[in-house]
Amino acid sequence: MFSTGILVLTSPLQTLPLRIAPVLSSAAQLVDRTLYVHLHPGLNLGSAVQPRPVFIPPVVELSTLITRLYSNAADVCGHLDVRVLLTNIRACGGSTTPNTPFPTPHHLFHSPEVVLTDFAPQDSLQPHEVTQYLEKYTCCCYACKPNIPLVLLQPQLLKQQEKEDCLMNEEKKAEPLETYSDVVVGGTFDRLHGAHKTLLSISCLLASRRIVIGVCDRAMLKKKVLKELIEPYSVRVQKLQEFLKDTKPSLQVEIVPLEDPFGVSVVDPQLKCIVVSEETKKGGEAVNRKRLENGLPALVLHEILLLKDIHRNEIEEEKISSSSLRSRLLGTLLRPPKDSSHLPPRPYVIGLTGGSGSGKSSIAKQLEALGAVWIDCDKLGHEVYQLGGDAYHRVLREFGSEILNKDKTINRRALGKKVFGNQERLKCLTDIVWPEIAKLVMKRISQARDEGKQVCVVDAAVLLEAGWTDLVHEVWVTIIPEEEAVLRITERDGVSTEDALHRLQSQWSDGKQVEHANVVLSTLWEPEVTQKQVLKAWSLLQERIEQKPEGL
Repeated sequence: MFSTGILVLTSPLQTLPLRIAPVLSSAAQLVDRTLYVHLHPGLNLGSAVQPRPVFIPPVVELSTLITRLYSNAADVCGHLDVRVLLTNIRACGGSTTPNTPFPTPHHLFHSPEVVLTDFAPQDSLQPHEVTQYLEKYTCCCYACKPNIPLVLLQPQLLKQQEKEDCLMNEEKKAEPLETYSDVVVGGTFDRLHGAHKTLLSISCLLASRRIVIGVCDRAMLKKKVLKELIEPYSVRVQKLQEFLKDTKPSLQVEIVPLEDPFGVSVVDPQLKCIVVSEETKKGGEAVNRKRLENGLPALVLHEILLLKDIHRNEIEEEKISSSSLRSRLLGTLLRPPKDSSHLPPRPYVIGLTGGSGSGKSSIAKQLEALGAVWIDCDKLGHEVYQLGGDAYHRVLREFGSEILNKDKTINRRALGKKVFGNQERLKCLTDIVWPEIAKLVMKRISQARDEGKQVCVVDAAVLLEAGWTDLVHEVWVTIIPEEEAVLRITERDGVSTEDALHRLQSQWSDGKQVEHANVVLSTLWEPEVTQKQVLKAWSLLQERIEQKPEGL
């Protein structure tokens, strides 16, 4: 198995679409990370003369082929990072056009370890000559290590496909694709996937000089599903730069933050074309109205197709989308657990936290049903305030007897009014209470260890604020959109919307909590969906526990 490979596609443009899926399936058996695709339809590696790279003119069929290639890749080898290379796709003609698109071999971001091709030798004596030609051809195009392995892929096509191939082999005149000097495109580009790559690749195909990319940031992310799991802007930009440098290094690339629906598209006079999908076409039309208002010519709207997601589940969109990919992260390990060598290996302790109304208690109950010991820190908080205890007397001395009920117990609502909106007084209270709760947590964990329990779940809204992460092996965070949390709080506690918002704003934001999370869960959807997340998280947790022997 190789980490990175180059696939040189040589089938004629008319038949190539039918061969993509089986060829990709074959390639995926040899490459497990990055698969570069070099397009040279009609390349003959079996001729008597060494073939050389040439410029291929951009035609409509190439645009369709790229869309199909990324769609098939998502279906049959979704684990691979597939990238279509366009260095050799350019309008021919003119004295300034060099004889070859590769004056020097192009250095790809990931160094190729194997070269594959769909070219089929005509007889049994030809493979040796074909591989020799393939090596020389590929090394003219891309920087490859000496004696790089070469593989001839010969996928078995269905008889029906072969019949269609025969029909499609009839000569057809390719339709030229109009290109533009400057092309603009926008998006979130979170976790770069096949639909993004289609959009970017076709934009590169259309652009002859410059591509401008608006990347959603800040205000443009507020309404995104599971926005807390969106990669940081800097990470998304870095991945875009890497992809575009591989795809078409001759282009001038400008990446700018997009904090409103228009960005530079309505003020840049050099732009000629905007690439949209059927879903964003209205946005492109709105851009043109703004440009006309600004005294600028309208842009050509080039519309591409959305890619269907055959792997979608009941909460995901029909198209391939970043929100679907983010939903698939729920319940998985987002980052490795920190060093917990100071803790006993058993029981394995999960710190479960989340904002008010996020549904963490319902998740804790499900984990308890699966065999975990549920340690509810809210209940432990009530124990800390019990009459006669150390914390009871310290709180009473600090906040006065007016916080007491008639039976001398602490009235937590009255105490809450004393500290609400006063950070200094609140800290004074938490400095008393939080260490006492932590002691009770450690006591419950010790009891679970004595009982031979394997997993404990510490359910604590203030897990992160209180600095209790040293008590747990992993941090799990439950998240929910603010508007949904407000709705739940008002219905559950009978408080006003304003009070619910104040409560949420006094807590760590979901985004801040996710920065510390090993696992993220969400109760946004139906209970059955949450249950599937919990079961997935529990199953993966058991695998991690098994890999960490009790004696270590």
